[in-house]
Amino acid sequence: MSRSYAQERREARAQRIERDRLRTALHRERRMAAALRRAAGSIASAQYRTGSIVAYTLRTAGPGSGKSLARAHEEADRRERALAARAHSAGQASRALAGASATAAARAAVLAERRDHLKTARTRVKRGLRAARGELRKLAATAARSGSCGGLPRAASRAAVEAAPAPVPRGKWTRPVEHYRLTAPFGGAGGHWADGHTGQDFAVPVGTPVRSIGSGRIVSLTCGDGFGISMVVRHRRGWYSQYAHLSAALAVPGERVGAGERIALSGDTGNSTGPHLHFEVRRKPSRGSSVDPVAWLRKRGVRV
Repeated sequence: MSRSYAQERREARAQRIERDRLRTALHRERRMAAALRRAAGSIASAQYRTGSIVAYTLRTAGPGSGKSLARAHEEADRRERALAARAHSAGQASRALAGASATAAARAAVLAERRDHLKTARTRVKRGLRAARGELRKLAATAARSGSCGGLPRAASRAAVEAAPAPVPRGKWTRPVEHYRLTAPFGGAGGHWADGHTGQDFAVPVGTPVRSIGSGRIVSLTCGDGFGISMVVRHRRGWYSQYAHLSAALAVPGERVGAGERIALSGDTGNSTGPHLHFEVRRKPSRGSSVDPVAWLRKRGVRV
């Protein structure tokens, strides 16, 4: 929806520019046509008064020009034909520009109406998305307190998985989320971390799909501690990835997942200062063995 709205705005602006250009060209052509008609009128007036167009040509050429009568007659005749042709072309151009200008103006009006319609629809979608995110936060908080770890109804989980993009090819790695902003880095100090920050935070809205960075098996789904709703996936060669502060899980322990497969929705549960995904890469499933996840992904060809 947002891309269509932006495209419509760009197209409407281009149509307005084209409409203004055509109007300017139309005015210029009309002025030229008027000037040509005045020049042709002068020739016709001279011919009427003198009975010959040659007299007008000789007068405009000036005395002592040395032109013969035959050459003067040919020159006058050539100029008259050229003026008539230019006046005809100018008239055709004026009519064509007038039609194009009217078409551009009509197109701009249609695009403006569509732009307003898309703007209204976009506002309506945003309101619905805010309401859905608010409801998801409430459900996640309730689930975390009850110890259910925020699993969604199976139908909702299946719909989210079916809407996911195609999995990453086997043996490849990917980012845990898309359209994010990096915030607290690995190793950062602060009041929220007793021994330094053990992962990388990705600032994303509540409900953002969280993807497994690689193929593997879900080994744990926990809730109620500082990580809130949290999931750990075991990958080949003994590597583990953790996804914390979730609002809902789309998979369960023991389930195999592919690289890029959606496994959860981001949230704001646990010891969190705002909506984001806390992401870790570890050598063991338990805490205390984490490495810099951004550097780890970059070594595997994933830019973060």
